[in-house]
Amino acid sequence: MANLKVGLVSPEREIWSGEAKMVVAQTIEGSLGILPGHAPVLGILLDGSVVKIEPANGGEPITAMVGSGFFSVAADEVSVLAEQAELGDEIDVPDARRALEDALASEGEDATPERRARARLRAAGIEA
Repeated sequence: MANLKVGLVSPEREIWSGEAKMVVAQTIEGSLGILPGHAPVLGILLDGSVVKIEPANGGEPITAMVGSGFFSVAADEVSVLAEQAELGDEIDVPDARRALEDALASEGEDATPERRARARLRAAGIEA
């Protein structure tokens, strides 16, 4: 069976790359599940969402929090280009909890900090 060639990058670094069986990402138009053979797609990532990657080698699923950016699929290649990205196993959970508390205490109309804090916790395996 064919696999996907996946790259998850941010301006600072390559977050993850490799072969995968499936990728799930949230765009502003909804959640997309990508399998080999998927039609070409270009989408805008939902800021403060989680990308999930199922590695082809059967390893542990990869989860990452992503900020704004783009998601593209063409010829079994998936590119996730995020302004901000962080692997779930690299997230400082106490820091993410503090960020969520700060965002909830803020009276501002911008919900981005809260969405990003919640996404960091979800990527780390904690429902918030």
